[in-house]
Amino acid sequence: MDKDTVDWPLIGASDLRALLGAPDLLVVDCRFDLTKPAFGPEAYAAGHIAGAVFASVEEDLAAPRTARTGRHPLPSPQDFAAVLGGWGFTGNSHVVAYDQASGAWAARLWWMLRSRGHSRVQVLEGGWAAWLAAGGEVSTMPSPVTATTVQPQPFAGVVEAAEVAAGLASGRMALVDARAADRFQGRNETIDPVAGHVPGALNHPYTGNLDAGQHWLAPAELRRRWAPTLERAEGRTVVAMCGSGVTACHNLLALELAGHGDTRLYAGSWSDWITDPARPIATGE
Repeated sequence: MDKDTVDWPLIGASDLRALLGAPDLLVVDCRFDLTKPAFGPEAYAAGHIAGAVFASVEEDLAAPRTARTGRHPLPSPQDFAAVLGGWGFTGNSHVVAYDQASGAWAARLWWMLRSRGHSRVQVLEGGWAAWLAAGGEVSTMPSPVTATTVQPQPFAGVVEAAEVAAGLASGRMALVDARAADRFQGRNETIDPVAGHVPGALNHPYTGNLDAGQHWLAPAELRRRWAPTLERAEGRTVVAMCGSGVTACHNLLALELAGHGDTRLYAGSWSDWITDPARPIATGE
């Protein structure tokens, strides 16, 4: 699925290998495991794409959680600008984000950069596993960085819980939940303290964007898979959510690959929705 243009959201391992060492290239390791907080830093230390910097999903791509937020609230524009500056980011940077394989975590950085107006960002198709399979260069040394000053930019296309409630009530919004069907239906909830989903939400698990080998499906197949959901959403703005606003970005990237625009992100997602016991909850399909 390699493309010649940076405008395409994905990049193949062979294309990235050819770019390694380019002056504007910024590779970011986003490996993460929700159940093992130390996994990402340990994986980076054990071996990463040569020249890559490390992004902590919980510390760099999210703000600290509070009693009134979801599990991974967006960082402030100022804090995210400081993170980018620490990586040596500039307006010319060609950012390539990667994770273990599926892009579930790397897509968060892709969306964050795109939403603040930076178009030169891609996700490594197949992630770390694809890089190793392609014989890509691996390093265990921290990557040298020349820090930069980055101006804060707001995140565009973000909706809050009140906007979700209003959008659903008015019929202007189609809320699409990326969680697995059992969690959406209120069964087998092991992460959040309340099970279920936002009433009126549609379920489209992000894993449906991938083949069995954790590679992104071709655009034509994504369009086919998304067709039933988009038919139900016809005429309404698609707003993506999940448990905490991370894997929802996987669906947003998939929709871009499929050629569907006019999307938003409910960044707080389910873990934010349930912070107010007055908000309604649904279970079942």
